[in-house]
Amino acid sequence: MFPNGFKTIVFIASMTYNSCNAAEIQYYPAEKAEQLQAAVIAKGKNYQARTANLLENGQPAYVNQLILQDSPYLIQHAHNPVHWYTWGDKAFAKAKRENKPVFLSIGYSTCHWCHVMEEESFDNPAIAAVLNQYFIAIKVDRERRPDIDAVYMEAVTLLTGRGGWPMSSFLTPEGKTFLGDSYFPPEPFKKLLLRVNEVWQQQNAQVLKRADEVATAVAKSSSTRQKSQSLDLKLLQQTAQQLESVQDRKYGGFGQKMKFPNEPLLIFLLDNYQRFGDVKALAVVETSLLAMAQGGIYDQVGGGFHRYSTDMQWLVPHFEKMLYNQAQLAETYLLAYQLTGKAEYARIARQTIDYVLSDMRSKEGGFYSATDADSNGVEGKFFVWTPAEIKSALPPKLANRAIDLYAVTASGNFEGHTILHLPVSLEEYAEKHAISLPIVLLEVEQIRKLLKQTREQRVPPLRDDKIITAWNAMILESLVLAAEVLQEPAYLQAATQTANWLWQTNRQASGELWRIYWQGSSSVSGNQQDYAYFASALIKLYDQTGDQQWLDKAEQLTNIMTQQFWDKSDYGFFMNSQSATQSMMVRPKELEDNATPSANAVALSVLARLSRRTANLDYPDKAATALASFSAKIKQQPTSYTHMLSAAALLNSTQTGSVQYAAKGAVTVRAKRTEDNQLIVHMQLKPGWHINASNPLQASLIPTKISLSDGQLERVTYPPAMLKKLSFGQQKLALYEDKLNVQVNLPDTLKDKQIINVQVQLQACNDKHCLAPETLSLAVARPVS
Repeated sequence: MFPNGFKTIVFIASMTYNSCNAAEIQYYPAEKAEQLQAAVIAKGKNYQARTANLLENGQPAYVNQLILQDSPYLIQHAHNPVHWYTWGDKAFAKAKRENKPVFLSIGYSTCHWCHVMEEESFDNPAIAAVLNQYFIAIKVDRERRPDIDAVYMEAVTLLTGRGGWPMSSFLTPEGKTFLGDSYFPPEPFKKLLLRVNEVWQQQNAQVLKRADEVATAVAKSSSTRQKSQSLDLKLLQQTAQQLESVQDRKYGGFGQKMKFPNEPLLIFLLDNYQRFGDVKALAVVETSLLAMAQGGIYDQVGGGFHRYSTDMQWLVPHFEKMLYNQAQLAETYLLAYQLTGKAEYARIARQTIDYVLSDMRSKEGGFYSATDADSNGVEGKFFVWTPAEIKSALPPKLANRAIDLYAVTASGNFEGHTILHLPVSLEEYAEKHAISLPIVLLEVEQIRKLLKQTREQRVPPLRDDKIITAWNAMILESLVLAAEVLQEPAYLQAATQTANWLWQTNRQASGELWRIYWQGSSSVSGNQQDYAYFASALIKLYDQTGDQQWLDKAEQLTNIMTQQFWDKSDYGFFMNSQSATQSMMVRPKELEDNATPSANAVALSVLARLSRRTANLDYPDKAATALASFSAKIKQQPTSYTHMLSAAALLNSTQTGSVQYAAKGAVTVRAKRTEDNQLIVHMQLKPGWHINASNPLQASLIPTKISLSDGQLERVTYPPAMLKKLSFGQQKLALYEDKLNVQVNLPDTLKDKQIINVQVQLQACNDKHCLAPETLSLAVARPVS
């Protein structure tokens, strides 16, 4: 992809090192030093500086400008001897004045290898001296500025074929990458710094040329200026088949070494099952969900999921817990339960939601972003057990059960300790030991409760207590889904409280969003992800409650998102505003799904859903335009755009679920099943609208009709029609206004069917005109037993 000249530079930088004496550590001017020291004092007596460099009185030997920031990750580096800058014009202007390259380090507060590199290199005075003498060092929190992370991760990926955190990049003073990778051990890192400085001084023209080439490649990779291509429902099915062919059939998931949950892929496959009855897609998801629920990636004691597994069996996780994983996996297990009725999925979903509510929720009402992998500097220490610890925490009978059930051994499965996991499912265990499943489940809950009490006495992992708008919107949406699927009002109450808190706290006076809330204040202007995810959650809340305020607020956010981030030239949405693009190689767009669905895909879904719920024609127009601009990329690599494919289906085909809309939101249709095998279809019409009765007086009118997509109904009871003469006609009409319920007696053959597909035919009119007839398709699950 790149000319050989740059490869030569990389080879020399990797293999040839010069030695020199470390430079003296430079000190800040007195006035600045006083400001930094005052900031340390303001942290209070309980503040613990993260550094090995301490004075005799125990105070940190160094403090840098990051102490002034409102980011837990940046403050972790505030006592490095490195003279860190934050991203901005000041740092790049200094690099230009002094003709120095920029060293850019990007990470996040709960990243294990970020901690390692910080302790080994950035807290090392000798390495810091080299950085301070020859580079302008910039530190970025990727969770605050995902736009910066996206641009420079793309450059590193193009250069190395891989990416990860900490991200370590070397830039020109114009912000263009010429070298980059991830973690470096300390000695090779120091030698690399010296060699990069030498190359910068001696081969500057070649380095600048290389940087221009990288910048061009990054711009090209993010461009959507390609000829549009047609996308149809067949592509969804073909993409599902492709995913089905590459799954790990034995252990579930995708990949052979490390495994991430890949929630966007799983949710896409569930959507395919619901749309097309693709039983293979459902089987792929179930294999993954069962394996993860039994594995060490799932916290068997506290609930919730770790970020990823370091092995193919889901046994040994990287122990950090991210809010976005909890939100997406809760959603995935809830959808699987809704589609299959299998109680194990509901159990895991409930435990995950309850973990988030108990351990990751702030007293203000928002949700914290993550917890670390390390406790007292030891990875996983908080989560692992020995047989002796189990016996100390539990009564003998439960201890024996836990040791047997979770395969706890003296040798362990992780550095002499055991990560709790289930070698067999609870059903299989109950059958093997001739115990009823309810008894096993009861014992498991007793074990979990007592082990959690014991575990709470340990030093917990660091919690990143910043609150991120987009991630809070994700858990908000999952809480609404949990309230619907599990019929748990407390979850809806929590969702409503979070929505209100975000709206009141993380919005500016202008109505624009803040991205971050931390320690009593909001900061960092919201990016496109924050708007798209929050709007999506508010639409979900509107669907569940019928409260118009949530739809109105979703529209407000969508309109601001369009004003701030819409690309008027190549279409789609930029990640950041124009003003936030300072010193960046390109203004990025988030197109491909990663650990979360891409922000453009979520925005497309929001526009598609609003087009069914409102009469604003700009929403479907924007959605169609964006989809056309992305279509070539989607066609080239559809498995990277699964959420966008589902959004395209929402826009161009039918929406799924038990709540649907007709007449541009003037008619809301909800369906539910009862324990006595009845179907209730509730319709609500906005003032001024009506639909024809089930038996119109005029043969030319389209009747309101309830049917099944796969069979006939035995008895449907429609309410009495009202007779009314409208302004545009002389004849009386039989019609329905306001609210109505249609009651259906379902055949006994459907009583145990988990999902039934209901068709609702109607034609909506107001006193001026009638709209075209519509047929809505509703997927209605069995009631929770």
